[in-house]
Amino acid sequence: MGRKNILFCSSEVAPFSKTGGLADVAGALPKYVAKHENVTIITPLYNDSILKDYEAKHIGKKSFGMGDEKVTVNYHSFLRDGVNYVFVEHDSFKRDSLYGYLDDNRRFFIFDYAILEYIGLANLKVDLLHLNDWQTGMVPFLLNNHYRKQPLYKDIKTLITIHNLQFHGSFDKSTYKYTNLDFSYDYIHFDNFNFLKAGILLSDAINTVSETYKDEIQTEHYGYMLDGLLKDRSADLYGIVNGIDYDIYNPETDPNIDFNYNKSKFVTGKRNNKALFLKTHGLDQVTSIPLVAFVSRLTKQKGIDLMLATLEEVIAQSNANFAILGSGDEVYENFFSYLAAKYPNRVYAYIGFSHKLAQKLYASSDIFMMPSEFEPCGLSQMMAMRYGSLPVVRETGGLKDTVIPYNKYTNEGDGFSFRNYNAHEFKNTLLSAIDLYNNNQTAFRTIQQHAMEKNFSLEVMGDKYLSLYKKTLQKNRR
Repeated sequence: MGRKNILFCSSEVAPFSKTGGLADVAGALPKYVAKHENVTIITPLYNDSILKDYEAKHIGKKSFGMGDEKVTVNYHSFLRDGVNYVFVEHDSFKRDSLYGYLDDNRRFFIFDYAILEYIGLANLKVDLLHLNDWQTGMVPFLLNNHYRKQPLYKDIKTLITIHNLQFHGSFDKSTYKYTNLDFSYDYIHFDNFNFLKAGILLSDAINTVSETYKDEIQTEHYGYMLDGLLKDRSADLYGIVNGIDYDIYNPETDPNIDFNYNKSKFVTGKRNNKALFLKTHGLDQVTSIPLVAFVSRLTKQKGIDLMLATLEEVIAQSNANFAILGSGDEVYENFFSYLAAKYPNRVYAYIGFSHKLAQKLYASSDIFMMPSEFEPCGLSQMMAMRYGSLPVVRETGGLKDTVIPYNKYTNEGDGFSFRNYNAHEFKNTLLSAIDLYNNNQTAFRTIQQHAMEKNFSLEVMGDKYLSLYKKTLQKNRR
C-alpha cells in the first residue's frame, strides 16, 4: 500500500514548547511513526529562537479570512529524526505563556485554519490528520465545511486524541463568527462555543491516553458533561497508554544523573545518587532510610489535597525524607515551602521546574507519590519506575493501567495503590511502602526489579497508534 502521509497537529511539542504530557507525546510518538509512515508535525511558533537554533527555512505564507479580519501566517520547517517539523508563525502566539488568554479562541482558530492551509501550500496529499486536544478541535468542522470539495482534501481522515478532557476550549458563543459560516450546533455545548465538542462529534475516530480513562470519561463523574457525546461515539473511541522515550529516560545513559546504573545492577547506583542528593540539599544523610519524591504540576488534579491532609502525620510517624519538585497553585507552593522550612533536615522543596533535577530525583528516590484525583495517563509514574522509584498511586486512569499493586503473599507487583480519593487510604498506603523499605529490603528490591523491567517504550505505544491509524483510514468518513 505504500507509506501514508500523517499530519500530526499539536499546540505544543517538546522540546520546543511544553506545559504537560501532550508535549512529551507530540515530541516522541512521531519519531517512532516516522519509521513506518511519512510524518509532518505542525505546531505554533511561540519563540523565534527556534528558527535560528534549528536553521529552519521559511517555506511560504498563506492568508485567509476569519470573521471580519484577514489573517496572514508564515510557515517555517526543518527535518529532524525523520520527521518534518512545521511551525506556524503569527504574532498572537508569541507571548509569555502558551495558553490562558482571553483571545485563545481566536489564536487557536488561526492555528486550525493554518493547519488546513498548509496542506494546500505544501501540495501535500494527507491521508490522516492526527489532532490533539481542544486546540485542534475545530479542524474537522473547517475541513468538512470549507475544504472537502478540493481534490487535495476530499479523502482526508481525522483522529483526535484527548489528553485531558478537563480542558474543552470553551468560549462565548459569539466565537462562531470565526467559522465564516452560519451558526451551527456542532460546536455548541451548554450555550458556549466548545472546540473539543466539535472535534469529538466530527472526527472519524477518537482516542484517549489509557484504557481506563477511556471508560471513565464515559461516566458522569469524569465526563465533564461530554460523557453523553462520548458514549454516543463509543464505537469509535479507543484507549492507548502513552509511552516514554527510552533514549531520554534511561538510567544507564542519562547525562543528568550523577551515577548511572541499569536494571540488573541498580542498588549501588541508586544509593550513590541518593547519598549525593541528600548531601547537596541538606537532608539527613542516611541512605538506609527511604527518600520519597513528588515531581508534578502543583494542581488539584494531582492529589495534593491528600498530601495537605496527611504529610505532616507521615513525617511524624516515619523516618522518611521527602523531596518535592513543581510549581502551580499558590496554596500548594506555600504548603511545600512551609514543610521544607519546618523540617529542613527531612523535606526539600524546589518551587519551579528543572528537567535535570527531576531526573536526579527519579534516580535518587525510593518511593514516588502520585495520588491523583484523576489521571488520563500520567508519565511521571512511568519515568519513576524506569529509574526504580516505586510509585504510590490512586487507582484511576492510566495509573491503574500501568501500576500493579504489591501483593505481599505472592511478591508480585511493581508499585503501591489505593482505590478511593481518601486521605487515610493514601496515608496508609504510603506508610506501608515506607515500612516495606525499612523492614523487608528483599521484597522492596524485587518490586523495584519488576518496575524497571516494565516496557513503556515508544515502540509499544507507537505500534498501537499505527494500528489505530490503519483502522481510522478504513472507516467510512463522517
